[in-house]
Amino acid sequence: MSDVKRRSVGRPAGATKASGGHSQSLVRGLTLLEYLSASPLGLALSELAEMADLAPSTTHRLLQALQSQGFVTQESEQGLWRIDVKTFRIGNSFLEARDVVTQSRPFLRRLTAETGETANLGIRDGATAVFLAQHESPQMMRMITRLGSRAPLHASGVGKALLAWMSEDERARLLKGYDLARVTENTLHQSDELLAEMAAIRTQGFACDREEHAVGLHCVAACIHDEHGTPLAAISVSGPMARIPEERLLALGALVRTIANEITLQLGGQLPQ
Repeated sequence: MSDVKRRSVGRPAGATKASGGHSQSLVRGLTLLEYLSASPLGLALSELAEMADLAPSTTHRLLQALQSQGFVTQESEQGLWRIDVKTFRIGNSFLEARDVVTQSRPFLRRLTAETGETANLGIRDGATAVFLAQHESPQMMRMITRLGSRAPLHASGVGKALLAWMSEDERARLLKGYDLARVTENTLHQSDELLAEMAAIRTQGFACDREEHAVGLHCVAACIHDEHGTPLAAISVSGPMARIPEERLLALGALVRTIANEITLQLGGQLPQ
């Protein structure tokens, strides 16, 4: 098969070459995953090698590495390669996150309209909370979080809300060896304090961040739950202590909890018991 024909059925020239300092093996492995994800019936080694314009030996080495991590699997009867459960989980997590962001935006706008403060939405990624959406306060002095930024689970309203509603086993596994590092002087950095806080959050239905992530900032957050009742995401309202003193913090918590429950129901989720 000529080079021209191979390019037409495979990737554009140079697509698997490393660029911008990225690892060539990583780029090639991701290219193989792209081809497999587009072929649900599976592909033979020779087909993949041709499509990716790689030597069969290189292709096989990359597939073995992906297989060892649970991203691909080889069907024994015909020897076809397919994506495996880990790749599916990653793709499914993206779809869930994208959907919850889209569905939550009107509620974030409503939160800002009713409170005058910045409303946020975040999800858990490992031991951190990642902020995916925000509706800014119209106030001159306001809290702004860069989308994609992260905060420790134990030191943020969104993070503590997500952590509190995890199953006890999952939370124990996550916290094993977890560094409860202080972000501010108010950060909970003792495991017994944090576990007591988790119980309080589950009782009242929302989490409070009292200058635990940033000095001078108060935040209150509540979980959005999936169809199994497990935490899917969390929304929050944040602002300066001057506008959110302790008594208002608790009132805002009840509002945020109510709206988080509304989002849960709209997404077909199950409210916590």
